[in-house]
Amino acid sequence: MSTGRFEISPGDEGERLDRLAAERLGISRSAVQRMIRDGELLVDGAPSTPSYRVRGGERVEARLPETVPSPEEIPVPVVHEDDHLLVVDKPAGLVVHPGAGNPSGTLVNALLDRGIAGGDDPQRPGIVHRLDRDTSGLMILAKGEPAYSRLVEMMAARRVRRIYRALVVGEGLPETGTIDSPVGRDPERPALMAAGVGRPAVTHFEVLREAAGHTMLGVRLETGRTHQIRVHLAAIGYPVYADPLYGKPVPGRRLWLHAEYLAFEHPVTGERMEFRSPIPEELREAAHALDSSFDLW
Repeated sequence: MSTGRFEISPGDEGERLDRLAAERLGISRSAVQRMIRDGELLVDGAPSTPSYRVRGGERVEARLPETVPSPEEIPVPVVHEDDHLLVVDKPAGLVVHPGAGNPSGTLVNALLDRGIAGGDDPQRPGIVHRLDRDTSGLMILAKGEPAYSRLVEMMAARRVRRIYRALVVGEGLPETGTIDSPVGRDPERPALMAAGVGRPAVTHFEVLREAAGHTMLGVRLETGRTHQIRVHLAAIGYPVYADPLYGKPVPGRRLWLHAEYLAFEHPVTGERMEFRSPIPEELREAAHALDSSFDLW
């Protein structure tokens, strides 16, 4: 990754950060907005927002991709493929797209040869939503226009149904509930996300089983902020089991979060699409080790 830097001149004072950065760095405004949201563009060393009005003398620093990603042979289960899109079952441990610290070895590198395309960020072709590195499960990727734009619109309009399975620490949650709290960069720890700041975020949950001081949840997303489920559940006192960032790491166990259900109308044909992903064996083992009743789902 290369670094782009510039200082705000008095004549630029009051300009929107995303507009000015796009002009100064020679990249698209939407790419700048994604960089800001991902913490890859900082103002005086701190995260900001796309609409921030800059002030003279401030320094902007951004991490820029050096090259377009190249195809790599990385096994990824493909559960559906047609001329317009792919649905994959992403393994845990696989980063979705190249970025700071992950220039290769990503889901994008694995699928370039299958024609993923769309959007104006060459590091993220066809990416309409993401899963955290350590979250497994179902993802949609576009193969160009018009599928990409329509899928992005469908995501924004909450017309893509996404349900996750999560095992959390603690018991006593109501049978169903909704967490409606913004999620954004933690102002004190920019590498992490926090509830109560940033963009609107809504998470629904349903209790499936309780045992041994833990609760199995079905979780449905309305929005898709970075680390949303993990941040929301930790904020109400029920962190995801083995979450090293927002909960407590567990030796030998990985984050207990899996995207198990995906449903949407095909962006080109209008056909109803519905997919389920079985719970990975390592998650089944971890749950069963806590209490045998968790093996019954």
